Amino acid sequence: MRVNLSEDCPMKNNEEILTVFENYLAQIQLPEEPQRLYEPIIYSMSGGGKRIRPALLLLCCEAFGGEVHDALPAAAAVEMFHNFTLLHDDIMDNAAVRRGKASVPARWGENVAILSGDAMMIYSYQLLRQVPESKLARIMEIFTSMALQVCEGQQYDMDFEMRRKVSVVEYMNMIELKTSVLLGGAAMIGATLGEASEEDCRKIYRYALELGLAFQLQDDLLDSYGTEEELGKKIGGDILEGKKTCLMLHAMSRAVEEDREILRNTYCDATLADDEKIARVKAVYDRYDVPRTVNQQISLRFERALSILDTLDIAAERTEHLRVFARNLMGRKK
Repeated sequence: MRVNLSEDCPMKNNEEILTVFENYLAQIQLPEEPQRLYEPIIYSMSGGGKRIRPALLLLCCEAFGGEVHDALPAAAAVEMFHNFTLLHDDIMDNAAVRRGKASVPARWGENVAILSGDAMMIYSYQLLRQVPESKLARIMEIFTSMALQVCEGQQYDMDFEMRRKVSVVEYMNMIELKTSVLLGGAAMIGATLGEASEEDCRKIYRYALELGLAFQLQDDLLDSYGTEEELGKKIGGDILEGKKTCLMLHAMSRAVEEDREILRNTYCDATLADDEKIARVKAVYDRYDVPRTVNQQISLRFERALSILDTLDIAAERTEHLRVFARNLMGRKK
């Protein structure tokens, strides 16, 4: 039987949730010294980003009738941890730019970036300690499991760069760990703070996991077939780097050897201009109908995520903001 909480707990929409979170984040006071430790943290946390994970955490808390303000420290902890992972990713990827400006390792150097990243991870646990005592042990358990799985996903990603063959199944497992688990953990923490049942917590975790997979697959697809406006950067970057994305792996699993050689070697062919490299690889993708296959997977994951919301033990109207969140994340109107 569904419990109708809508009259007792007026709900904030997605924009209002984000405003509340940004106001809370702005009030967090980090130490001023040592400056080279804390300045990169402030720089990272104020550098924009969509605040996807804290927003979902707060929306899940709200959906089950929890008080959004009680969940703000946990939301900030998830966002702090996420930005820590990005900072260390930039070190591993030797990335000079993050969100349109110089990355922390490019601006302060790798040693500072490592130490500031470590401090961010530690500070995320300090933030978590502010959640209600009755929920602390369970939330710590969710958060720690989530954090470890993200590290596992990153290691698989690095391992794949050195392997000649990677299966689509292995890739999906990697992006689930590296990308979706953080979204799922945020959702589950929010639901836990909202007094959701253990069964509903598991369901909301699965909702976020499926949504995260759909989002990452769409990001892979847009990198080759989107526009710069949609992607926020130049198209074809994955192809030029020779990355083993879902498109590449689907094509490799279907292609004849001649086309596999094109997929393996085009990115490092010094005789070709970038546009030629992108066009050559996309021609192979098109030959094996890869974009349609990936689009089908995106739709399947997205619809599966939304269908899970129908099974929650709360009134249907309390899931509406979670549906809006999903549509906004995927750039869909319905």
